[in-house]
Amino acid sequence: MQAETATITVRGQRLRVDIRPGNGTHTPLLLMNGIGVNLEVLQPFVNALDPALEVIRFDVAGTGGSPAPLIPYRFSMHVWLVTKMLDQLGYRQVDTLGVSWGGALAQQYAFQYPTRCRRLILVSTGTGALMVPGNLSALAKMTTPRRYLDPVHMEQIAGEMYGGKVRTHPEYAHEFARTAHLGSILGYFYQMLGGVGWTSVPWLRKLRQPTLIMHGDDDPLVPLINAKIMHRLIPHSKLYIFHDGHLGIGTSAQELAQVVEKFLTAPVYS
Repeated sequence: MQAETATITVRGQRLRVDIRPGNGTHTPLLLMNGIGVNLEVLQPFVNALDPALEVIRFDVAGTGGSPAPLIPYRFSMHVWLVTKMLDQLGYRQVDTLGVSWGGALAQQYAFQYPTRCRRLILVSTGTGALMVPGNLSALAKMTTPRRYLDPVHMEQIAGEMYGGKVRTHPEYAHEFARTAHLGSILGYFYQMLGGVGWTSVPWLRKLRQPTLIMHGDDDPLVPLINAKIMHRLIPHSKLYIFHDGHLGIGTSAQELAQVVEKFLTAPVYS
C-alpha cells in the first residue's frame, strides 16, 4: 500500500507525518532521523524493508515540513511530543529506530517511555556529551546547516564529513543533497541547542528493551568506539558493524534493512 503523508497538530505543534501501512502482523516501526534531516532522506531504507512492516516517519519540530517551536525543545520534550503524536495516531507501542541525532532521541524515548518502545535500534549514534568525539574537521561542518542549503557544497564535503561509500561514490552524495531539505535555520540551531549537555551514559544500563546497535567502520562524525561503548552499557544489546559511513542507513540500505528485519522478528534474547 502507498504511504500517506499528512500534517497534524499535536499539543499546538504541527508535525509532518508519513505512514506506510503494513499488513498488521508486525509491531509498527517508528523512525527518528538525524539533525536537520527531513523524512524523505530515509526513503531508500523504507523501500528496502519488507512491505508487510508498517513504518512511521515524521519531521521533528523545526525540520522538513514541521515548523520550529517557539523555544528549543530538550530531548525529553521531543519524546513527550512523540508519545502524544503516537496517541493521536492510535499507536500504543512501536519498535523504534533512531539515526545519529535521532539515535539520541530514540535512547531518550526508550528510557522515558519504556512500555511504549518494544525494541530499540540505534544507528550511527552515540551517548551525547559523554562520548568519544569525531573528526574535528567533520564536526566543524556540523555547526552550520550550509550543506542543506547548497547542494554543491554538500557534494564537496560529503566524503570528508560522512565517510564510507560517499568517499568513492559521488552519486550517493548527489542523491543525499537532492533529497535533504532544511526546514529552517532556526529549527536546525534549536535541534543543536536541545542536545547541549545531554548524555545517556548514567541510565543506559537501565534500558530493558532488546537493542540492536548498527554502526559503520568509517564514520568521521561518530567513531565506531562509541557503538562499542553503548554495547557494553546496554544490557540486552547486539552490535552489528557494517562497512560504510555515517550515511549507511541510506547507502547500505539493503544490507541494514535485512539486519533490522531479522532483529525485529527474532525471539527475545537474554
